[in-house]
Amino acid sequence: MPQSNDIYLGNPNLKKANTQVEFTKEHIEEYLKCKDDPVYFTQSHIKIVSLDEGLVPFKMWDFQEKLIRNFHGNRFNICKMPRQTGKSTTVVSYLLHYAIFNDNVNIAILANKAQTARDLLGRLQLAYENLPKWMQQGIIAWNKGSMELENGSKIIAASTSASAVRGGSYNIIFLDEFAFVANHLADDFFASVYPTISSGQKTKVIIVSTPHGMNHFYRMWHDSERGKNEYCPTEVHWSEVPGRDAKWKEQTISNTSKSQFQVEFECEFLGSVDTLIAPSKLKTLVYEDPILQNGSLYIYEHVRKDHDYIVTVDVARGVSKDYSAFIVFDITEFPYKAVARYRNNSIKPMLFPSIIHEVACAYNMAWILCEVNDIGDQVASILNFDLEYENVLMCAMRGRAGQVVGQGFSGNKTQLGVKMSVTTKKVGCSNLKTLIEEDKLILCDYDMISELTTFIQKKQSFEAEEGCNDDLAMCMVIFSWLVAQDYFKEMTDQDVRRRIYDEQKNQIEQDMAPFGFVTDGLEEEITVDTNGDEWHLDEYGDMSYMWDYK
Repeated sequence: MPQSNDIYLGNPNLKKANTQVEFTKEHIEEYLKCKDDPVYFTQSHIKIVSLDEGLVPFKMWDFQEKLIRNFHGNRFNICKMPRQTGKSTTVVSYLLHYAIFNDNVNIAILANKAQTARDLLGRLQLAYENLPKWMQQGIIAWNKGSMELENGSKIIAASTSASAVRGGSYNIIFLDEFAFVANHLADDFFASVYPTISSGQKTKVIIVSTPHGMNHFYRMWHDSERGKNEYCPTEVHWSEVPGRDAKWKEQTISNTSKSQFQVEFECEFLGSVDTLIAPSKLKTLVYEDPILQNGSLYIYEHVRKDHDYIVTVDVARGVSKDYSAFIVFDITEFPYKAVARYRNNSIKPMLFPSIIHEVACAYNMAWILCEVNDIGDQVASILNFDLEYENVLMCAMRGRAGQVVGQGFSGNKTQLGVKMSVTTKKVGCSNLKTLIEEDKLILCDYDMISELTTFIQKKQSFEAEEGCNDDLAMCMVIFSWLVAQDYFKEMTDQDVRRRIYDEQKNQIEQDMAPFGFVTDGLEEEITVDTNGDEWHLDEYGDMSYMWDYK
């Protein structure tokens, strides 16, 4: 039993700093063996709490050993893993090894919620309490949010945010369930923490998560697979966990759902439920790097002579959560292409028109259509009156037809740009769904694809999932509403609805086949099947419910 003056704050499992320890030859040999091999250390000395058995030694599975060796051998690691695979416990074991056997290191445990990070630190502290006293470093500080050892090593637990690690230097940053961190927070975090990471030669970053849509984690994972970043990718399949077989899969799906199983256990990067674009289509969309980037402007295709372009604009108030955005579409050929985009959450509405103007001029004096529900009206007015840009599209109310695009102030209630009404948004969303799912609109920008994965149905409309953005998505909705306008046909000599209909005409006719065959209506057709039964075939009718093409 340790002396009361040798324990930390009355905890008999902890050794306070500057406590003298007599090492045996066996202790020294074991210490050196553990220092050199984190897998051996974990297998020999780490204890965890089992739901069924209480405190037990951590008996690692094969993939968990592989994870620790990857952490030890690589500076940057990213792991895509199913739920309930002991991923957090495995990482915590390695962090504990690193803190004990390295002097003066700083370790950050970060999770999407601060409480989750503190729970992870609690697991580490529990494992520490159950180490042999001779192996422990003396405790200088010990609480729910941090701990400090007498060898100078410190461990903190916090939420994943830029402020969590700003101003500090860290030897290891562990990001738990990084896919559940909102995109804007993830972007801010890496913008803030990257100088900290790059300042050291041995700094490690460990990212472990189950997928949650096509977000920052999705991008980092796919970039690692393609060798476009320094991260070593490690993927674990649910079948690598002992006891999980086809029967277990069937039971799990029956207790949850197939889509939930695909995300949480198959680790597929499916979007949120009830997305506008079908998840099966979202999976096939592939982002590319821009050929040119200038601040918030990403260019994927340079302007081409004799090509026609349209710029659709969604304006924010200039506050941090909302972005002002626009997308440049090449409408010369079918399918259409998104060739450039701009997205910025700090640009002021008074300055935004100058950027739109410069880009639109560069793309062959592109047509511009602004959303003008709020501050967008000011942007459109500056473009038209102050900058004297001629190709700003106007809209007017035309009775039952609703808002229509035209040029010039004709009709009643005419304004520069389009007001996003319930009807306009509904039509735009419906058309966008058709264009993307039928491969009539080509997208290659990461943020555009990402927003579509969180653009979900809410009541009778579609908008961004909580904590996400839909500014670029709304630019696509505006464009999709525009292409179905009569004025668009006049500008481009392209009837989108007609082209899609013609391409799918055979399939549509097959779908209608159960109603009979088209006849001239002059006489009834009778056929006799192999059983001798007579079938009287009715005509279609006038097909007035189909699109009216004149």
